Order: sequence, then structure tokens, then C-alpha cells
Amino acid sequence: MTDKKEIEMQGAFYTDEYRNVFLENGYSKEEIDRKVEETFQAMFYGPEDVRIYHPAGPDMGYIEDTGNHDARTEGMSYGMMMCVQMDKKEEFDRIWKWAKTYMYMEDGENAGYFAWSCQTDGTKNAYGPAPDGEEYFAMALFFAANRWGNGEGIFDYEAEAKKLLSDCIHKGEKEGTGKPMWDPDNKLIKFITECDFSDPSYHLPHYYQLFALWANEEDREFWKEAASASREYLKKACHPVTGLCGEYAEYDGTPRKEEAVGNQRHDWYYSDSYRTVANMGLDYLWFAADEWECENAEKVQRFFCETEKGAMDGVYLIDGTKLDEPARHPVAIVATNAQASLAASGPYATECVRRLWETPLREGDRRYYDNCLYFFALLALSGRYRIWRK
Repeated sequence: MTDKKEIEMQGAFYTDEYRNVFLENGYSKEEIDRKVEETFQAMFYGPEDVRIYHPAGPDMGYIEDTGNHDARTEGMSYGMMMCVQMDKKEEFDRIWKWAKTYMYMEDGENAGYFAWSCQTDGTKNAYGPAPDGEEYFAMALFFAANRWGNGEGIFDYEAEAKKLLSDCIHKGEKEGTGKPMWDPDNKLIKFITECDFSDPSYHLPHYYQLFALWANEEDREFWKEAASASREYLKKACHPVTGLCGEYAEYDGTPRKEEAVGNQRHDWYYSDSYRTVANMGLDYLWFAADEWECENAEKVQRFFCETEKGAMDGVYLIDGTKLDEPARHPVAIVATNAQASLAASGPYATECVRRLWETPLREGDRRYYDNCLYFFALLALSGRYRIWRK
């Protein structure tokens, strides 16, 4: 039996052993499994004021951003990742077919990408893509191929994933073909294709390391370099004391300062930012590639549990300065701080895990984002957010 420390040092990719952090903290396997199953059922098939998944016709379905009453590539790809981890092939295929039917763009400079937002009847709200959707789509498709096998047409999951990733990095090489989602020089993911800055929470080196094995052969070196580039980038984007990062950041890691629209700015620790430390936790669980992730996860937990005395509902500059603004997604903060415990082993790791366990699913219009991150944390901390391979 591999001991806990050895698993942590090697990573689940190498050991095929996934920590059940809830079990380590005294919860029984039965109650853990029940919580995961009941949460999935509530989000997909619960009452209208709880669920975020909606079947559409005989063979499609979508994930609704309940705060904006639309379907976004973020949520659609999240839903597919949830389904492949939970072995829910029917729901996976329904979501994927909806995305390919209504979101996929076949013409123009964004051909090959997905429109980031659609109305729930499928009408596009925009014709631009958001790279976090594409990377989650690709990873979920590879896992589906490996877990269930490939089908035909759009259900040839592996072929769809390879084509999508190829477009993500090669568009723009020929005139008139649009722009790539990763900067070809520094190998960093962009916030959107039209810009030259990033979103730290988009950086998923644990996905890129798998893309380096499964993407088109000629693209594998790019993804290997992208994984390393993202791990180094996050060291620049996260504050050396608090561990916090901005929603958007320049390629040198500096929080991006731009003219605020209303009260919206993006150099603060706010909605998007929360995902960053959760991503580090999963990266460390899978690959244990960089001990810095452990250090940063512990800084974030210390900031919220010690400096802020357990308050997880504020908005901050990355140096920890508290602003006069409430967090829009407080349950997301609880969830991502808990998922950080996959890397953190400091004094607050258990506190953050227990805080998540005791927190219910969010209700109301803003529940979509919080509950997606909540469920990902449940999967990751129960050992059920896995690398599926042939």
C-alpha cells in the first residue's frame, strides 16, 4: 500500500492512487459517496430553483448560468467534465450535442471555436470565444474517449478534441484564419483571442501535460512547454505573501489595471480568481510537479483562516487590502479554499475541508458558478476527479 506522503510526492498520474481527503478527515466512505451523488442529482435533476442542467428535446441539454440566464462555454464544458467523472454518458452527449449545434462556429475568423454565450434557446449572444471553455471541452472529450470509447461524427470524442486543440494554437498562422488562444511565443493562454494578457484562473498545466500526450503529435511539444510556462507564470501572478492573484493579469503576472466599467475591475481577487488555487490543488494531486503550489495554497488558506479570521465573503486587492464590496460568489471561495487542501498540508487544510463539508449548495439566481466549483471540490477531495486513460 502506497503511503499518503509517497502519493503526494509522485502524483496520481504516476501512482493511479487518488487521495480521499474527506476520508482522511474522519468522514465515512458511505457519507462521502452519498454527498457526491446527492449533489450531482440536485444540480442536474433537482427542483427548478436548485438545478442548473436542463434537457432540451430528445437528445440535447444545456447548463444554465442562472445569474445571467444564458448558456456559456464555461458552464457547458464544466458540465461535461462533471458528467465524465460521474460516468453519466447520456448527459455528457446531450450537452456536447447542444454545444456543437448552437455554439460551434463554422464560418468567419472564429471558425472552429465556440461562441462563449448563447440564449437558452440556442441563439448566439456573441460570436467570440472564451479559451477556458475550449480547454475544458478538450479535456472532457479526451476523458470521454478513454472512459467510454469513441463513437461516430461529433461523438468521435478524441478526433473532436484533437481538432479543437489544433485550432486553439494554429489559428492565425495563415492570413485570415483568426487568432490563437495561446500566445505562440510565451505559450500562455490568453483571456480572449483579441487580447495580449491572461487570466490566471485559465491556467491548467495538469490539462496541458495530458494534452502533450494525447493531442496531435506535431502539437505535443507545444503543450509540454505550455504546462511549464503556466506553472512559472502563476508564481509571478500570485502575491508572495497572501497567495492571491487578480482576475486578469499581464504576461509578467502584474494584475491588469484598466478603466473600470461601473464597479467592475479585474485587478482584484474576485470571482474568476478563486479558481486559481483550486487548479493548483488538482495539478499537485495529479502531477506533484512543483512544491511551490503547496506553499501558495497554504498562503491562501492562512490569509482567509488567520488574517481574515475565517471570513470568506470579501473582496480584496491581491496584497490583502479589503475593499468595501461583498463577494458575489462566497460559496466559491469556500469551495476553492477547500480544494487547495490537495496541495496544502498546513494548519488550515483541515479547517477549509470541514468548512466545505458543512456548507450547503447555494440557492438563488447566483448559484450556478458557486455550485459548479463546489461540485468540482467535492469530486477532487473525494478522490473522484480522475485522469481517465485507455
